[in-house]
Parts: sequence; C-alpha cells; structure tokens
Amino acid sequence: MDTDQINDYLYWVKQEHATASDSYFKFTVYGLRFVFRMEGLRDKRIELPVLKGQKTLPVVLSKPEVKRLLLAPKLLKHRLLLALLYGCGLRCFEVRNLRLSDLDFDRRMLHVRLGKGQKDRYVPLSRHLVRGLEKYISSEAPQDWLFHGRPEGRAGGDFDCRYSQRGVQWAVNQARKAAGIQKPMTVHTLRHTYATHLLEDGLDIVSIKDLLGHACIQTTMVYLHVAQNGRRKPFSPLDTLYAAHP
Repeated sequence: MDTDQINDYLYWVKQEHATASDSYFKFTVYGLRFVFRMEGLRDKRIELPVLKGQKTLPVVLSKPEVKRLLLAPKLLKHRLLLALLYGCGLRCFEVRNLRLSDLDFDRRMLHVRLGKGQKDRYVPLSRHLVRGLEKYISSEAPQDWLFHGRPEGRAGGDFDCRYSQRGVQWAVNQARKAAGIQKPMTVHTLRHTYATHLLEDGLDIVSIKDLLGHACIQTTMVYLHVAQNGRRKPFSPLDTLYAAHP
C-alpha cells in the first residue's frame, strides 16, 4: 500500500466512526504502526498521524451535592454502596469485590483486595460508614459478599453472587436523578470527588496517591488542577469588584 491509500483509509475510518470515541481511531493507528514494525517498514510509522491525548479534567461533585446524593436512595444497601464509593474512593469492581472479611470495624479500616494492578491497600472507614454497615449487616445478614445480587440475566433465584457492574451503575444513576444533579457523572466520579475533597481538606498528595492505589504520582497530580486550595483559595474578580463597591 502506498501513502495515499493509507491516508484515504484513515480518513474513511475517521468519517465512518465520527460519532464513536477517539480510542477507535487511536487503536487503528497503533495497529498499523505495529504491522509496519513487524514487516520492517519503519519509515511508514513516521507518515502516520501523531496522536495527542485529550487533557480533560475530571468532573467533581461539591460537598452539598454529595450530601444530596447519599440521601437520595431509598434502600440502605444503595446508600452504603454510594457512601463506600465516595468515602473510600473505590473503583466499581472494588466495591463489588468487598467481602465481610474485608471490614475491620475495630481499627476502622477497609482492606481493598487486588485492586488495579493486582495490588492490595488499606483505606480508612468513616465512623458514619461503620454505623451504617453494622446496621446493614444486622438487617440483611450477608454471608460472604458485602453486596449480593442475582446472576446476570436471571430475574429470580437466590442472591448467590456479588452485585453486578450494571447494578452499581444503575444505583448511582438513579441517585443522581433523584438528587437533581445536572453534572455528567459516572461511578468513577465519586472516586474523583473523594480525591479532590481530601486534597481540599488538607491531605497531602502522596497520601492520596496511596489511598487511591495509583502506581504513579503523575496520575494523582491531576487533582491539583481541580481542587480549590493552595496559598489562597481561587476566586472570581466579580466577588472583589462588588465587595469593594456594594
């Protein structure tokens, strides 16, 4: 294939999948680069477009929004699910993988097993969460998984497996609607909010990195661009304009 044919193909991919995510186009380019390297056509790699990652900042909820969100679910199970996602900065699969044996109420610690990168970590449990979890365990009597659910695709039967990813996503989305939150948010938004609020409350960035289970400090540094802290909290000049001239 000559250069024009490659460019025509990439243009077609970009147009055909215009509504899809940029990752589709990215992996098309990476796939071509890999083939060219395998075939020894290293000069072709230079002719492929350079891909720059989008530098977007995470969506973060305010503390009043989090309070409304945690009060929104009718079921205690869903309230605790949201409280763990926010209060411990858990990923979706991490909250689904929680077992009763991971809870240490005496030390007020949560053992997060085999997180991203197959790494364990401990995160603090709020006293509010401990009280809620004790009430939930007493009333629901889970046996193994902290949050049980039915197997995917089965309407009946026993709650004999861990809560599904779709179930967690549904609970978060329903709470968002009930709380009247207009910001676009996913399950991971609560993890972003956890890190940002910790930073704003004065916790150092290295401790936050360890709590999140990040392998690299650069991943955690993004929250420095979101958090409203520093030597002086950022403000709008409109505030000082009208404060000086009421």
